[in-house]
Amino acid sequence: MEDKSALKRLDEGISQILQQLQMLKEENESLRNELISVKGQCDIKTQEIEKLTQLNAQKDQEIEEIVNKIESILG
Repeated sequence: MEDKSALKRLDEGISQILQQLQMLKEENESLRNELISVKGQCDIKTQEIEKLTQLNAQKDQEIEEIVNKIESILG
């Protein structure tokens, strides 16, 4: 009787481990997909920041040119 009980407990333990393994695999896949998505969003935001930085530098240059023109007019 004890042998069946031990085998049954072993079987239940193995089943639980396999269930946990499957849950961890699914969680891992979900996290991997989320990471890919976040990296993509990060790349887009990085490009947007670079574009805005260039635009800001361009606007600064335009402002500097306007200030120089005003100063030259005022003498």
